[in-house]
Amino acid sequence: MPIFFNLAFVQTDSSGSQDADVLVALRPDHRPTERYMEKIRDELPDEFPGSVLYFQPADIVSQVLNFGLSAPIDVQIDGPDVDRSFGVARDLAARIRRIPGASDVRIPQILAYPALAIDVDRARAAQIGITERDVANNLLVTLSSSSLVSPSFWINPRNNVNYFVAVQAPRYRVDSLPSLLGTPLGRNVQLISSSRPGVRPASGISMINHVSVQRVIDVQASATGRDLGGVTRDIQKAIQSLGELPKATRITIRGQSESMFTAFSRMGGGLILAIALVYLLLVVLFQSFIDPFIILVAVPGALVGVLWMLAATGSTLNVESFMGAIMAVGIATSNSILLVNAANDARVSEGKGVLEAAIVAGKTRLRPVLMTALAMILGMVPMALALGEGGEQNAPLGRAVIGGLIVATFVTLFAVPAVYTLLRKAPPRAHELDAAFARESHGAEDTHG
Repeated sequence: MPIFFNLAFVQTDSSGSQDADVLVALRPDHRPTERYMEKIRDELPDEFPGSVLYFQPADIVSQVLNFGLSAPIDVQIDGPDVDRSFGVARDLAARIRRIPGASDVRIPQILAYPALAIDVDRARAAQIGITERDVANNLLVTLSSSSLVSPSFWINPRNNVNYFVAVQAPRYRVDSLPSLLGTPLGRNVQLISSSRPGVRPASGISMINHVSVQRVIDVQASATGRDLGGVTRDIQKAIQSLGELPKATRITIRGQSESMFTAFSRMGGGLILAIALVYLLLVVLFQSFIDPFIILVAVPGALVGVLWMLAATGSTLNVESFMGAIMAVGIATSNSILLVNAANDARVSEGKGVLEAAIVAGKTRLRPVLMTALAMILGMVPMALALGEGGEQNAPLGRAVIGGLIVATFVTLFAVPAVYTLLRKAPPRAHELDAAFARESHGAEDTHG
């Protein structure tokens, strides 16, 4: 008879025979996964009243961002009194269930898990050389296998593959209280005949979680039909509405929401720093504070396009869309540099006026600007449409790039020349004339040579 058991490295929330993990594999022509999840949430509770149903993250990216947790939002209540912490967790879970967009709200720990307590008569057990540890280890091996107390492996000499070897009593041999009390503790010694234990019904904690040595109670939740940041902020308000907590009790929000806020703050700071560094670099290259400012006029247009496309497609501002925004800003800045540089060349070397130089730059740089933008937009279309398995994960990146470049291209071709004519009314400066003269002299020498 085969015996099944959970290995320590298998991701599961099952803590007993009352729990089960259900793996669902969809066909290639399936509809969006969210629709099936909503249907299951609506129908299964009526079919199985009293049961708790929730979905674990299926893709590897979400599992990594969750740091091994089974939910993107994990509220941890730690305190010296587990029972009082559990009371706070139940109150908080009830408040979170009323938050729009919060789904799969549950407390994974069970404080009243039914069990059997065995009281060993230590004096009588010591007379035959049996200790409390012997009783505990033998019961553990009988009920939960030897994988915890004595892990062992067997290497197949043919393929050099390691196989886990575990010893456990068959389930049908431990199907009643007398059979449990007949567990052997050694040679010709059984549990019932050696220590005369007292067996009584009891209850205990099914799962014990620790953070920095302290026991914690978790309240886990997911976000459905709403962005994760909005749900997390409402959960923070629900925590504040609890009022005064028990002494030495602390509540912390962990999981994907914690990493998301950290990543957003760092990426936002990185984006601002990148724009500032690009501006300073352009100041050095153009020897002017005005030209870099004109070039960066395209940046707000790209950001507006990103937000517009995300709102139009129902996508959220996440790490993927943030990366797409950075890509769109970079390409928009590059196209704007081409336009401003061409206008400067026409104004300085050819002696044209500001308005005429802007028109000439728009005509000469129209083709490269459109080619660069269209190449990027068309390349991002498959990603934006979420084609292929798991395409929904990277779709916000493609949509952000497309929306940002569409608006940034119009801003580059129309707004940047307009700003250029307003800010560049002064005549060419001496160093600009010298630079133009040097370019013309260099070209003449090349032609003569």
